[in-house]
Amino acid sequence: MSDFNAIAQQFTEFYYKTFDTDRAQLAPLYRENSMLTFEQSPFLGTANIVGKLQELPFQRIEHQVATVDAQPSNESGGILVVVSGALLVEEERRPMSYTQTFQLLPADGAYYVFNDVFRLVYPAA
Repeated sequence: MSDFNAIAQQFTEFYYKTFDTDRAQLAPLYRENSMLTFEQSPFLGTANIVGKLQELPFQRIEHQVATVDAQPSNESGGILVVVSGALLVEEERRPMSYTQTFQLLPADGAYYVFNDVFRLVYPAA
C-alpha cells in the first residue's frame, strides 16, 4: 500500500497553493467524470468544475489548512482526504472556516480528483 498520508499531504499543499495563485491550473486534477459539490451545488466534469472555481467572486484568497486526514478508500488505491481550515478573502482579515473532502483515484501513475465537496462552516447560533 502506498503512503496515503504522504500523498494526501502533497496533494493538499499543491491544490491550495494552485487555487490561491491560479485556479485555472487546477484543471489537470479533474476528469470528465469528476464531481464538485460547492455549497450544495453540483458541477460535473472538468470544464464545469474549473468554470465554477474561476467565477467565484474574489481575486485574492489564502487557504490556511488546519487539518488533513486521510484514509485508503477502496481496493483500487483510492484515497479519501478531509481538510479543514480557514479562508482569507481579498482584504478581509476575519477568516471564514471551511471543510473540503476529496476522493482521489489513481490513474496513469498519478491521482485525480473524482469527488470534491466544499462547505463553509458557520458558527453555531
